[in-house]
Amino acid sequence: MTTSYRHPGVVLTDHRFTVPLDHADPAGERIELYAREAVASARAGENLPWLLYLEGGPGFGARRFIGRQAWLGRALQEFRVLLLDQRGTGLSTPANRQTLPTRGGPERQAAYLTHFRADSIVRDCETIRPQLTGGAPWTVLGQSFGGFCATHYLCAAPEGLDTVLITGGLPSLDATADEVYRAAYPRVARKVEAHYARYPQDIARARRIAEHLAEHRPVLPTGYTLTPEAFQSLGILLGGSDGSHRLNHLLENAFVRTPAGPALSDAFQEDVTAALSFAGHPLYALHHEPIYAQDGRPTEWAAERVRGEFARFDAATTLAGETPLYFSGESIHPWHFDCDPALRPLRETAELLAAHRDWPALYDPVRLAANEVPVAAAVYHDDMYVDRDHSLRTARTIRGLRTWVTDEFEHDGVRAGGPRVLDRLLMLARGEN
Repeated sequence: MTTSYRHPGVVLTDHRFTVPLDHADPAGERIELYAREAVASARAGENLPWLLYLEGGPGFGARRFIGRQAWLGRALQEFRVLLLDQRGTGLSTPANRQTLPTRGGPERQAAYLTHFRADSIVRDCETIRPQLTGGAPWTVLGQSFGGFCATHYLCAAPEGLDTVLITGGLPSLDATADEVYRAAYPRVARKVEAHYARYPQDIARARRIAEHLAEHRPVLPTGYTLTPEAFQSLGILLGGSDGSHRLNHLLENAFVRTPAGPALSDAFQEDVTAALSFAGHPLYALHHEPIYAQDGRPTEWAAERVRGEFARFDAATTLAGETPLYFSGESIHPWHFDCDPALRPLRETAELLAAHRDWPALYDPVRLAANEVPVAAAVYHDDMYVDRDHSLRTARTIRGLRTWVTDEFEHDGVRAGGPRVLDRLLMLARGEN
């Protein structure tokens, strides 16, 4: 049963599908997927081609647009759009600290979560596509991790694709998790240095906050333990178009005077909780390193191990000296599962996933070299989340792919740029530019 309703200029329809948990066992357990269809009000009765949007992450449900925000307005000019909550996210069958214990203990939880990578997501897409399109191929727009999924789609089921558009999400085809993070830390350092150049007053602010946290280890009202390392992870903001400004606004409001002396302000604690909590997207923490695993080796907390090669990111070393505190970026560490109450019950499950070895390969360079699907990709010149050089090597492998390398946008360009990014990629894919 579907339900339709309206936003300004848009008709929305809720869809629910059931798919196998394990596509290799189609008669086994099934899970539910939720997706929201969007079509321009004036074209709701037309037989339009479909565009499937795959959100970034992993672990985030599809963005909830209001009306024709960001790129959606451009897409609705010619497509019927499907905003899919990938398995385990949004309104699809959830996977979090509340639901995973129904599977059993950590071993069963980890085994269940091995079915939540890009390969399963693409099989989901191919399961629901005929139900919506009547069998016709569709255009896929993949943002960030959604682009990783789209790249796997080109390998696994190109017959289901009319066109592929990727924004900030061309993955390396063969880099290990260690290599991904070894390339990432210098990019994060550049973003931190650019932030301090823009807001030099934040150098002292960040040190003062980190010193306070090292001394007091406060527990926020939600139960989140704010350590210096957790505070450093606010650097994830620096990969977005407005992230440096958001970080500055957060830091300027850190302390208030109380009868007992300086204390973290309630406003700061609330903003930090919103920025750092994984309550709404725990799969991001559980699956962030497995998205890079495909060489038969466990990831074994790669970001934490590689971080040891970059001394400037060590909070204790920084606080013992006089150098600026370096924020970290898009990386998950064991201490996330100690600090965040949404993750603490999943610590052992996370350890088992970090030790897992049998991840299947996600990409097939031979098939990509023979690709016949029109593909266009936006590669952001200094993307903090996805390495530019890794992306360009992959672009050279995918036959016919056209790239747009730009420093006009950060990683969130497809959202921050309104219709411009999608419009440019459509032109590239169609040979109009």
